[in-house]
Amino acid sequence: MKRILLLLGVLAMLAAVHMVVGQVGEGVITYEVKTSMHRRLPPDRQEMKDQLPEFNIVKDQLFFNTTESLYAPVEEDDEEEFGNDRGPVRMRFARPNARIYTHRGTGRRVVSQEFMGKRYRIDDTVKISPWKFGTETKTIQGYSCKRASFYNEERKQNVVAWYTGQLRASMGPENFNTLPGTILQVDINDGERIITAEKIEMRALKKNELKVPTDGQNITQAEFTKMMAAQIERMRANGGNMMIRN
Repeated sequence: MKRILLLLGVLAMLAAVHMVVGQVGEGVITYEVKTSMHRRLPPDRQEMKDQLPEFNIVKDQLFFNTTESLYAPVEEDDEEEFGNDRGPVRMRFARPNARIYTHRGTGRRVVSQEFMGKRYRIDDTVKISPWKFGTETKTIQGYSCKRASFYNEERKQNVVAWYTGQLRASMGPENFNTLPGTILQVDINDGERIITAEKIEMRALKKNELKVPTDGQNITQAEFTKMMAAQIERMRANGGNMMIRN
């Protein structure tokens, strides 16, 4: 009887260990994305500062397991109200509704993105950024992080990332995911846009929380970039990409 009880105890312990290992291998990270609206104004639009809030803040989530991840927006009301000399103003910000899937083992990257009322699907590969590693460290959400940086020549952006080796490698927000750890913060152009992990949950994923996006018209990355650049130029010519309502 003692041997049976001992065997049952060992089996229970192994089962518990298996559950913990499974949970540690997957989870959800919620990021706050804080964008400086004032710094994004072009030089000939500086008078709009008194019509805009200083920051636009939204939330995104990163669902992950040992080999895959899916970065997606948190559904929220994207309309803000604030006051000025003419009374309360309601403003709606245009926000890319994109879901970004990556596979660590194969390097596959699939993006399903809504643009101008239509959804597109880009099946591509992960591009490795030319990171330079620093010696600085800091703690984010209880995780020890190291610094890495690079200059994005195409977008004219200085990118500083803080990543931790205590979580899975090659994972992070948006397209920032090619470091030997999980990126918990990204600072673009010294505060112009900051993406910071505000909650980290190690848990088993629910059904359909992480899956490859299948919706949208298939298009290449080059085609999508060209189409988006043309639309941005049209919107700039018309005074911006937001609506203001009194």
